[in-house]
Amino acid sequence: MSREKKVLFVTGASSDVGQALILQIADQYDTIVAHYCHSQESIDALAQKFPGKIQKVKADLADPKEVQAMIDGMIKEQWLPDHIVHLAAPKTTNERFHKMDSVRLDQAFEVSVRSIFHILQSFVPHMSKQKYGRVVFMLTSYCLGLPPKYQSAYVTSKYALLGLMKALATEYDSKGITVNGISPEMIDTKFLSDLPDLIVEENAAKSPLKRNLQVDDVVPMLAYLLSDAAEAITGQNIAITGGMR
Repeated sequence: MSREKKVLFVTGASSDVGQALILQIADQYDTIVAHYCHSQESIDALAQKFPGKIQKVKADLADPKEVQAMIDGMIKEQWLPDHIVHLAAPKTTNERFHKMDSVRLDQAFEVSVRSIFHILQSFVPHMSKQKYGRVVFMLTSYCLGLPPKYQSAYVTSKYALLGLMKALATEYDSKGITVNGISPEMIDTKFLSDLPDLIVEENAAKSPLKRNLQVDDVVPMLAYLLSDAAEAITGQNIAITGGMR
């Protein structure tokens, strides 16, 4: 069903992907609720570019109390999203499983899975009532086949998010709500800053493109999945790999 879009909510909006997505599709929304945790400067820049449209919300998604306070604030302000894009995730790091502190797994799960679980529980009823909604998760190519070594916490949380995506797509397909994910290969952004340079360089060398993905390789698919043209697509994990297998 085609309809005017009103409110977009982006977690991790201060990320390189989040900023690029908002820049590309801002004119399609009356309100964009932009979540951040640390990088307020990038959100401030978006707010200056789109005065009156960008609404800033700060929360540490690893803290359930802050997540709930963010949700409560959005409801109070009547920022009820039609579209939700979940980009937030802890930075990936190389760590051997037997040396990994379980706190890292807990943090990955809280940020990637539990936060969006509570966010969607709060806002999906609004989408269901109006019989329209778009939800898109940032997954990872690590969910396609075998992942690389030393990424247990990150991979585990992303597979949990993949499961949530598929479960919600099945439950809400009759409500006009689509729920999809994208699984890109390594994107050349600040998200990679905790990985050794050698790993990033080796990944680029293995790609048929002879480079890692750029933000502009990924954002168009996010924008498409939010559009009315993607009305018939739900429950899909779309690979963006540059030909890597």
